[in-house]
Amino acid sequence: MTFNSQEIIQDIYKDFENMLEYVTGEQARRATADATERGLFKMLMQMGFKLLTLFFIMRSQAASRKPLKMAEGNEWTCHRDMQRTYFSIFGKVRFMRPYFYRKGAGGRTPLDEELSLGEDCYSDLVREIHDYLSVYGVYHKACDILERVLGLRLSTRVVQTNLGEDAAEVEAYYAQKPAPQAEREAEILVIQADGKGIPMVLEKTASEKVRLGKGEKHGRKREAVVTTVYTIEAFVRTPEQVVASFYDKIHASQPPQPQNKHLWATLDGKDLALGRLAEQVTPRLGDHLRYKIALCDGCEALQTRIAKQFSDFILILDFIHANEYLWKVANALFGETNDQRFEWMKARTLQLLSGQTEQLIAAFRSLANKPKLSIAKRTQLLKTANYFERNLLFMNYPVYLSKGWPIASGVIEGACRHFVKDRCELSGMRWLQTGAENLLRLRAVAENDDWEDYHLYRKQQRHLRLYKTRNICPEPIESQSLHLRTLPVEPIVTNNHCHYSQLPLAS
Repeated sequence: MTFNSQEIIQDIYKDFENMLEYVTGEQARRATADATERGLFKMLMQMGFKLLTLFFIMRSQAASRKPLKMAEGNEWTCHRDMQRTYFSIFGKVRFMRPYFYRKGAGGRTPLDEELSLGEDCYSDLVREIHDYLSVYGVYHKACDILERVLGLRLSTRVVQTNLGEDAAEVEAYYAQKPAPQAEREAEILVIQADGKGIPMVLEKTASEKVRLGKGEKHGRKREAVVTTVYTIEAFVRTPEQVVASFYDKIHASQPPQPQNKHLWATLDGKDLALGRLAEQVTPRLGDHLRYKIALCDGCEALQTRIAKQFSDFILILDFIHANEYLWKVANALFGETNDQRFEWMKARTLQLLSGQTEQLIAAFRSLANKPKLSIAKRTQLLKTANYFERNLLFMNYPVYLSKGWPIASGVIEGACRHFVKDRCELSGMRWLQTGAENLLRLRAVAENDDWEDYHLYRKQQRHLRLYKTRNICPEPIESQSLHLRTLPVEPIVTNNHCHYSQLPLAS
């Protein structure tokens, strides 16, 4: 151990004594809780910087400088010690490590492999924190939070670039992730799909207008197709119970919740989105399932593709979408402020759920043929009648309810709003497809509650790619959580063994 490392250890002991004095001394008796907490946090950050610096110094000192003998018989000699910067949550730590060189073959830094360092200077903890902030908020706010809380200054470009790199393994991760165990699944397998527009950046042209006309925009929207698969227990109810729950908020019992829900979104089109959904569905099939249900709105393009891709699933028209068409008729007939709408809607919804959709279609068309009816009312009556008639095959709600099947696509509707809209359609936002795809991939990881597991996989794949070996002693998943539930102890890999370094206790 050199004087440098010993000096740091003494500084750390002094810092710890200063912290004890800070909370137990005379000044602490007059300090406020807030001031004490802020002071302690700053002191802990400074101590963390020194501890991490000591860690790298000790690892560098312990690293061998003897020539490297490779399996093919080549020998690499230690050329010099080379500096590396590590951008941690405590700040930028710089340390020296041995650099080996062989003429015609380039250089190697074996300590980088032992420490499982990435290609750039940013620590995985810093990356994971700003990734998490970025999938739930705008990039510049993620930078503001990092600077305000940790004193780290990162540009939005760095945050966005790192997020794109960290999203690269998401599809591979889900391709290898095992399906949920059958005993943890419910009896009904449900798939849903829907689309949500994302404002995109248009390519600039020489003829671009200086000032836009009324209704013109700088961007255009592209559809993100959102898909989900989950299982759920059967929930038998009557049409009357659904109406009472929907309109009067009277619930006979609590409905079951989706189990093992998996969300995804992509801008690559309906076919690729449904193809990927099929890849998620296939491993979950088995004898433990009694029914396979596909819930969808009235979009013909989606319905046709789902019917073809999932031919053994029972396709159901989302009741909420069907009910919205009834509301449009009610608003057209009575006006949006007329109290009669409510009772009219309850009666017509009960008809819809009781299998009387054909009677509703006939009644709407008959009413539309009345000579003195306004064009707006006639148009809406016929539009709703045509919508019901086209989807009649998927509206056998009495049977669905009696079997306990879900009839509403609330999961996918919520996903379109929360998963896509709330992040990608904030004021003034315009996206490039690559940037939007990267964000949606990592957002899916977070929403699917796979954050820690995914980042462990990402780091293992990076180690394999950079060093052609597996990281034989990965950190426990629990120690990687952004919630910092535990205080992780850094593992050291030497000679294919894993042990943990500890500072000497004060004597």
